[in-house]
Amino acid sequence: MRLPDFKVEQWMNDYENDAIYNMTDTCVKFLTLQELLDLEDFDFSNLILDYGQITGDVELKKEILSLYEHGTIDNITTAQGCLQANELVMNTLLEKGDEVICVVPGYQQFVDVPKSIGCKVHLVELDEMDWQVSVEKFRGVLNSSTKMIILNNPSNPTGTQYSRCFLNALIELCKPYNTYILCDEVYRGLNEEVSISDLYENGISTSSLSKIFSLAGLRLGWIKANAYVIHQINVRRDYSMISTGPLVDKLGWIALKHKDELILRAKNIISVNKNIVHEWLKENPRFECVLPDGGTVCFLKYYFDLESETFAKLLLAEKGVFFVPGSCFDKEYYFRLGLAQDSKLFKAGLDELSNFVDEHLISC
Repeated sequence: MRLPDFKVEQWMNDYENDAIYNMTDTCVKFLTLQELLDLEDFDFSNLILDYGQITGDVELKKEILSLYEHGTIDNITTAQGCLQANELVMNTLLEKGDEVICVVPGYQQFVDVPKSIGCKVHLVELDEMDWQVSVEKFRGVLNSSTKMIILNNPSNPTGTQYSRCFLNALIELCKPYNTYILCDEVYRGLNEEVSISDLYENGISTSSLSKIFSLAGLRLGWIKANAYVIHQINVRRDYSMISTGPLVDKLGWIALKHKDELILRAKNIISVNKNIVHEWLKENPRFECVLPDGGTVCFLKYYFDLESETFAKLLLAEKGVFFVPGSCFDKEYYFRLGLAQDSKLFKAGLDELSNFVDEHLISC
């Protein structure tokens, strides 16, 4: 089956570079190379630029493991970003005829990659009031053919966070069927979120340095799972990549060695921006959103009779304010709002959104 266009990524590709105020980016304000190098005194001049260790530098893997409650280096393999990590997991473990459960609104990759393999995909909808979901909704579609449940914790675009209690209850449903739970945890780390790979033998965690650690340009991701699954992925991985390479691995090692500093930086930026949104919403009653406890994004709802794609294009053209429209997640009258960019630009972008509404939509 041919994969459809990836709506949110195509939208970013087509319009992001026209933005003055990028209000929709999911990454924490990016680091410069110099800022990263300043974290650690390391001489790169003698670093040999061969393929390096194929499944990831051992010292890097040890730092990755420090993000989890338990595991060994045999539970880790690397990838070129979390997007590829997810694809490696799905392409390795899923087969035509398998059943998969996904949560919507969510990231399109989790639905369309399994469909392209020939899986039957069941959709579980989040409650629009608080963007939460009950375990009972999964019970209704889970069966002996369910090969995998796919979650994003915390979630893009809603900011949904699945608690330890929720995940343990879901695991109990999955155990009789040996169902895998793949959890994209690329937004994990800001609110003591638990990893599925620390709770469940068939739990598979993916992540990267892109979001919380502000290093999307390194294209360094990873997978944590039981050793058997990691071995299977490594065999399949040879068809799509060789390694992430010694330069990227060493830069990633530096970042994770200083993870506490980078996480604190992210928390501070997001805290300021959440306060900005909270105050802005008081002055703009035709907008509302559920501000998340963790992650870097939320779903901003508006009350105007204007489709989200049209609204987003007009806003970008006139004010330079850039949003991903809710239509990219099959949910109208929403924008994805990123909470982790430069706070001055963030506030200015919200003010320009208010100005656009006052000038064009206040009578709607």
